[in-house]
Amino acid sequence: MALTSTDETELLLPLLSGMLEEQRFATFLERVRRRTQADYAGLFFRQGERTMHEVTEFHSGRDLRGEARALGFDSLDLLDRFPFERLRPGRVYAVSEFGDVDADYAGFRARYIAALGIVDERIVRLALDGGISAWLLVARGSPCSAADSALLASLAPYVAMALRGFLIEERRRIEAEMNGAALARCGTGWLLLDREARLVAAEAGLAERLGALPGFALRQGERLRLPDPAAERELAQAAARFAQDPAAAPQALELSAEPRVEAVLLPNGSQPAAASSLPVVQVLCRLPRPRGGMGAALLAQLSGLPRREAELALRLSQGRSIAEAAQDMGLTLETARNYSKRIYAQLGLRGQAELVRYVFESGAILA
Repeated sequence: MALTSTDETELLLPLLSGMLEEQRFATFLERVRRRTQADYAGLFFRQGERTMHEVTEFHSGRDLRGEARALGFDSLDLLDRFPFERLRPGRVYAVSEFGDVDADYAGFRARYIAALGIVDERIVRLALDGGISAWLLVARGSPCSAADSALLASLAPYVAMALRGFLIEERRRIEAEMNGAALARCGTGWLLLDREARLVAAEAGLAERLGALPGFALRQGERLRLPDPAAERELAQAAARFAQDPAAAPQALELSAEPRVEAVLLPNGSQPAAASSLPVVQVLCRLPRPRGGMGAALLAQLSGLPRREAELALRLSQGRSIAEAAQDMGLTLETARNYSKRIYAQLGLRGQAELVRYVFESGAILA
């Protein structure tokens, strides 16, 4: 059955926008459920060889999983035992056909759905790559129709495409979150500017810090304003240079003298520099890192030092003198000196300079 222009509006547009909904694909699945007069419409996917208990489910209508658990089927969850990978992608299967694939499961399935008050189902396996398995399913308290099967068959390639896009964006979102967390741990923030030095995007931590400083103005689509007009002109010149030569050498720039804010300007190679609205400059700045309480604990784990000695080592690596560190920690100067001797002996270090390098090359600095 070919999809009509009404179907494109009523089903395909919600399918595409469903990637952005707070409850993913909720509108699309609700419209499929109403269209088929089903009690339940669900979209499932899993990645790799996880069991069906670990599938991701989007659904509309009755919460069949919750109802199953209430009936004592928590260890026999929906889609738990059936070898769905053996279904031919794009073909719609009725529940009565499951016996052709797995006879034992067919009996179990009949008892299972009967307990839930479900009479019939239609399911289509979606063709995805990358080790991803996915299914679109409707379930009814009355027999499904041929029109229900035809609708699922027509929707299958579009749902597969939308789900593939969703999974790609989810991976990118997770990677972006990890990159952001790593930069924050390293005390680094970034801005992206176009060839006119207009702000294209900003890392939240750096945007918050600069936006709170006098003389800075960060507005999307407008030129980055700095306290010093000379620095602002130099930034604009760098943007123009990077637009002409994406392989140009990095440049250091003092964005503000007081408080001191320094940046490294890099050409942005991930986008072509021809269009004025595309980013051509990466602005990297160091951010003040809050002193967390986990650094000493992690350093103790990594180095084998006792916790208090690790705390002293961390303070010394931050430029504190033994006297200052002792006062911070509530130690006598003599105790702090004894600790420091044991630290250098255990780690095989010959002074505070080597201790600074040891700590800053360790994972404890990411705490």
